[in-house]
Amino acid sequence: MAPPSNRDIEMNVFPIKEDSLAQGSSYTMREPLYEDTAPPRFLDRLVDGFRRDPSQRITSEDPLDDIHTVEAVRLHRPILGRRGSQSHHYDLRLATLQTAQSHLARKLKGRHLQMIAMGGSIGTGLFVASGRALQVGGPASLLLAYLFIGCMLYCTVQALGELAVCFPVAGSFSAYSTRFIDPSWGFAMGWNYALQWLVALPLEIIAASITISYWNPDLNKAIFVTIFLSAVVAINLFGVKGYGEAEFVFAIIKIIAVIGFILLGIVLNIGGVPGGGYIGGLYWRDPGAFHNGFKGLCSVFVTAAFAFAGTELVGLAAAETANPRKSLPTAIKQVFWRITLFYIVALFLIGLLVPYDEPRLLLPGSASAAASPFVIAIENAGIEVLPSVMNVVILIAVLSVGNSSVFGSSRTLAALADQSQAPRILSYIDRRGRPLVSIIVASSMGLLAYLADLNEQGLVLGWLVAISGLSSIFTWASICLAHIRFRQAWLQKGHSLRELAFKSQCGVAGSYLGFAFNVAVLLAQFWVGAWPVGWRELPPRDLAQSFFLQYMAVPVVVVFYLAHRLYAQTSFVRIADMDIVTGRRDFNLPILLAQEAEERRGWPRWKRIYKFLC
Repeated sequence: MAPPSNRDIEMNVFPIKEDSLAQGSSYTMREPLYEDTAPPRFLDRLVDGFRRDPSQRITSEDPLDDIHTVEAVRLHRPILGRRGSQSHHYDLRLATLQTAQSHLARKLKGRHLQMIAMGGSIGTGLFVASGRALQVGGPASLLLAYLFIGCMLYCTVQALGELAVCFPVAGSFSAYSTRFIDPSWGFAMGWNYALQWLVALPLEIIAASITISYWNPDLNKAIFVTIFLSAVVAINLFGVKGYGEAEFVFAIIKIIAVIGFILLGIVLNIGGVPGGGYIGGLYWRDPGAFHNGFKGLCSVFVTAAFAFAGTELVGLAAAETANPRKSLPTAIKQVFWRITLFYIVALFLIGLLVPYDEPRLLLPGSASAAASPFVIAIENAGIEVLPSVMNVVILIAVLSVGNSSVFGSSRTLAALADQSQAPRILSYIDRRGRPLVSIIVASSMGLLAYLADLNEQGLVLGWLVAISGLSSIFTWASICLAHIRFRQAWLQKGHSLRELAFKSQCGVAGSYLGFAFNVAVLLAQFWVGAWPVGWRELPPRDLAQSFFLQYMAVPVVVVFYLAHRLYAQTSFVRIADMDIVTGRRDFNLPILLAQEAEERRGWPRWKRIYKFLC
């Protein structure tokens, strides 16, 4: 009896050896082993885990996958040079096969994905950077900008969910850009996304060390940089299971903290604490709801995008999920509730409790926990213990984002190597399913965090952030465009939407809307970068520096794209040439969907509504 196909994730959760099954047996029946073998020593197991998996192959050993590979070769020719040059042509077919046959460990479970989706990116963007956004735009601009980005991101994540459930391949969004748009655009998006997370690691570790200074500003930050960096690296060396478990715990703490703040904020606003009076909408009237007019609103857009950065990690984790068809749709739906509850409601309360002219919002250092509007709101209420508790939560949130930065950058680098868009050594995957070399490269960027004790660290890190400051906007726009083009190819090749395991609840219209919103944010950021708030009072040097700090990511992306396009001689992928077969995980899908439809018919109405929303 042959083992189930490697393409069938749901039927292949547990490895089965052919010689362990007798005729008429089931998967739960195993022939007992009588050999008396000594287990390997701990040190031997540890060292052996770092070696390359000897079973690694670009294509699978499964016969069905071999047949599929041959068919893919015939149906999907590689993209060759425009003038017949074979020297540097890019083989799109080979890149597609390699990302589809990744050897990353599939150990993430549904609860991991749900917590990553619910609280994975709650960090300094919400707890600290929202204070700067409040000061620049006022409470109404803060609420509108986060609501705008939240609507755009909901459409984007729905599109990503459809693609990731159908193609849970390594690299996710960069692979989709390579496959459905243009290999050179995928190259630019992959490297830009990797740079975003590579820079985020030292930033978050510095933010964590600065948070410690809330209690004792005289401590040497290098001590805590060493502690925090060691913790993040250790978590990621435990593999994807270690990352998932750590994020599960971090996310629960952050979610409880935000819910607790929402309840406390309501009590503070209605005057429910001793010595505190009713506030209501006082700060919306004085000093006002808006600050700096429409330009103030546009200035908040990128801050809001930074706060939501990391939401797409749930799609990147699809390649390392035991059962993406079951886990991803639920996790994707949780994003809506995170946007609604943890951002919109919490920031609405912040606008009610903290005026935009609060002096503490102007403290130097964007990572300063003392400038957090959450901490300021609690301090204004005169509650002595809770500000320290809130700073502990901020510290945990910062470390969580640092943990995610190693995960996101290492997986993206490994996928770029699989697609021949990065040095091949970065695709090294050990026997425990870890992209070991990519993790080492990503972790080494954390050494920049030792700049924390230098006076010039803010300027240096500011320029590093500028390189990929708009990376999330480009990534989200590319996801929407890839979804649009995938749907076109899917329908043109005779498939129906009923054949998809998960369909975006926003449909193609949502992807068009999300793409348009992302382009609008890029245009607004150009306007704000070229003519910032108070630009008439700025000297020309500061004005030029402000523009490049806010818009430098755009020329970087253009340079990456044009350089790869000229070198690899690529072209846009035509709809007729798109490969919508390789890496698709729909084996036994009609049977599974029929079983689930039969099960749903017995559900009560409340459960149907709950499952649709969550």
